[in-house]
Amino acid sequence: MPTPTTYSELVKFVIDFINILIPALFAIVFVYFVWKMIDAWILNAGDETKQTEGKQYLVSAIIAFVVMISAWGIVALIGRSLFG
Repeated sequence: MPTPTTYSELVKFVIDFINILIPALFAIVFVYFVWKMIDAWILNAGDETKQTEGKQYLVSAIIAFVVMISAWGIVALIGRSLFG
């Protein structure tokens, strides 16, 4: 990718980078979330503290997904409104 020479190209470069970064973060958070759920509810099914920990991870993961989707939407909205 060529080096941006104007402000518009720089903003497009940053937005394109964010549009690549956010799905990668979604994938990482999703894999981590699935692993924690397997660990809490399948591998340690009889351990109440692990199940409570699993519920906390579930809430944290949902909040993280909502924040990430919101950030992605805001970046897309700003990009479209400022640069068409």
